[in-house]
Amino acid sequence: MEKLYADIIINISHEALDRVFGYKVPFSLVSKICVGQKVTVPFGRSNKEQTGYVVGLSDTIDYDESKVKEILRIEEDGVSVESKMLSLAYWIRENYGSTMIQALKTVLPVQEKTGQKTKKYIELKIDPIHGPALLDEYFGKHYVAKARLLAELLDEKRISWELASKKLKIPKSTVDSMIKDDVIRVVTEYYFRNPNPVEDRISPPVPLNDAQQELIDEFKADLLREEHKTYLLHGITGSGKTEVYLAAIEEVIKRGQQAIVLIPEIALTYQTVKRFTRRFGDRVSILNSRLSKGEKYDQWLRAKEGDLDVIIGPRSALFVPFPNLGLIVIDEEHEGSYKSEQTPKYHARETAIQKAKMEGASVILGSATPSIESYKNALDGNYRLWELTKRAKKAVLPQVYIEDLREELKCGNRSMFSRRLHDLIEDRLQKGEQMMLFLNRRGYAGFVSCRSCGHVMECPHCDVSMTYHKDGSLKCHYCGYEQPIPKICPECGSPYIAAFGLGTQKVEAAIHKEFPNAKVLRMDMDTTKKKHSHEEILAAFSNGEADILVGTQMIVKGHDFANVTLVGIMAADLSLHANDYRAGERTFQLLTQAAGRAGRGAKGGEVVIQTYSPEHYSIVTAAKQDYRAFYQQEIGYRSILKYPPQWQMLVIFASGKQEEKVVQLMETMAFMLRKMDVAVVGPSEASFAKINDYYRRVIYVKDKDYQVLVQVKNKLEQWLDTNNIRKDILINFDFNPMNSY
Repeated sequence: MEKLYADIIINISHEALDRVFGYKVPFSLVSKICVGQKVTVPFGRSNKEQTGYVVGLSDTIDYDESKVKEILRIEEDGVSVESKMLSLAYWIRENYGSTMIQALKTVLPVQEKTGQKTKKYIELKIDPIHGPALLDEYFGKHYVAKARLLAELLDEKRISWELASKKLKIPKSTVDSMIKDDVIRVVTEYYFRNPNPVEDRISPPVPLNDAQQELIDEFKADLLREEHKTYLLHGITGSGKTEVYLAAIEEVIKRGQQAIVLIPEIALTYQTVKRFTRRFGDRVSILNSRLSKGEKYDQWLRAKEGDLDVIIGPRSALFVPFPNLGLIVIDEEHEGSYKSEQTPKYHARETAIQKAKMEGASVILGSATPSIESYKNALDGNYRLWELTKRAKKAVLPQVYIEDLREELKCGNRSMFSRRLHDLIEDRLQKGEQMMLFLNRRGYAGFVSCRSCGHVMECPHCDVSMTYHKDGSLKCHYCGYEQPIPKICPECGSPYIAAFGLGTQKVEAAIHKEFPNAKVLRMDMDTTKKKHSHEEILAAFSNGEADILVGTQMIVKGHDFANVTLVGIMAADLSLHANDYRAGERTFQLLTQAAGRAGRGAKGGEVVIQTYSPEHYSIVTAAKQDYRAFYQQEIGYRSILKYPPQWQMLVIFASGKQEEKVVQLMETMAFMLRKMDVAVVGPSEASFAKINDYYRRVIYVKDKDYQVLVQVKNKLEQWLDTNNIRKDILINFDFNPMNSY
């Protein structure tokens, strides 16, 4: 049998992850050892026994074999939390392309130890019976500070150091003297930082309607049978998906298990956390990038020690080390933010399903507009499809109007508000009702269109819009096709051709000009830079401090404001014509979500969609809230053009300072790929061919089988490592990318 070596990490802390030690696997353990296992090894000059974790296995080693020590034994004390996380890291490394160190730093992101928070208290040490006599003695000797402290302690028995020093004005010398006399003692207590404001009272569960209860009954039955499934909860906006999540989590908690709830945006934390803490109290916490290192570490520790039942947060919260995970909920599962843009470029949805398999947990994916991938998986029987087709509490879907901006221009309206939207805003201001104006900027990449007829300059080969470059050219970033920007519209002959652009500040300024008495809040990247700014803006709007909330996609997901009766979508085309094959899907999702914010209370709602492409199927089906009709159109388009999920896609991205080296490397890899019997597009320049003096190139690889592309990635990685190419050129692999390169 061939020799086997193991890469082992001795100390699992964030700062130690870069240090891996090589050990020989003894013959007796070769058939038993695997990545993630806890082992005991001799360590250091004294060969002191230390525990470590296997993070890699290989039949070769880079240094003198005679100096390599042997693993002593595999620890058989059950599968630890660390072992589970390491196994998941190994899966990520294999499926998404990265080093094991990069994968480990992804699944163990918050283990940077920080100083624990402490509180100091002063306690009475003597028997309270003797207190009055000692107090008289202090007064007799004019020990005013001692008397003041003792009198307070006789009433309270224990006070904080802060109270003693600041309010009672007790100097440290007085405290030290009374400690020396055995009258008092100082106690130091450690406590966890809790970033989550807990509700004062726990509210009883909202009674489920028949449709919701049917789903929970099925979930309970599956739990009893120990069947852990992935459920796709497709519910229209306002149908009560969150109540289903809460009820399912309650069932899991009853079994002594924990739940992870993923949300796509920090902006959603405010309302989501309020609903969860009202139900589960202080056993709920949050984890997101706005927390300090200390807060993050404390939530990680609380979860590991079983001090929490539910953790809520964006993508990174998936890696919280619960000891007995029972359920992972991914709300708004279609969102692109669940895909990492850093290496490893994992998708939280796929990774959550794998994590659940490893830990014996269930997964609920929820959305009013499921991703095409998830809906196809449900139709194929890989996920269990749950559907909620009616709004909860007898609320009805809003009335939706599609306004053709070409017609507005013909009628002389040069305002950014269509005539209908203008009239409806005035109406709501008079009634004291609230509005949300949504600017659909997601995916905006500088497309060019005709202002007269709405025609967008698209690639003739890929059916995606071409991107405007500063040199006056239009380029397709999927196939490299290029053409100069036309002087006149090829569709109608109009000279009014320009890049499309609009910003939230422009919208806010236009509101102040057209409706000077309106109170406006703006929510975008500029106004939400500070910690808690999301919560402050949303709380102010919820409390009625503004008539109109203007914002980007962060305002349209998951928020529930009963007094919002009008939603205006300022420019649907901004995402519709992005240079991305997912542009139609994203537009449908954003418009449907935006429309879903209106009329969620007792009052009815109206929605105005402003567009230059009123006949596009994404806009027509979004206005009708008809997901199935949209899916049928979109899946046909994906089939014809060989896009995911009908075909799988791997993007190979390279960047380096020497252009000729990058070009040569990509040409060599393209030559190798064409011998592997897969479809290859490129190499071509990336969207930005040069950034910070780094030249950037991409290759697109397609095949129907995802595992074929994984094997392609593995072969290329092996070739790159053998030839030591990565030291000069950055290479990234990205499966089924969410954004164009």
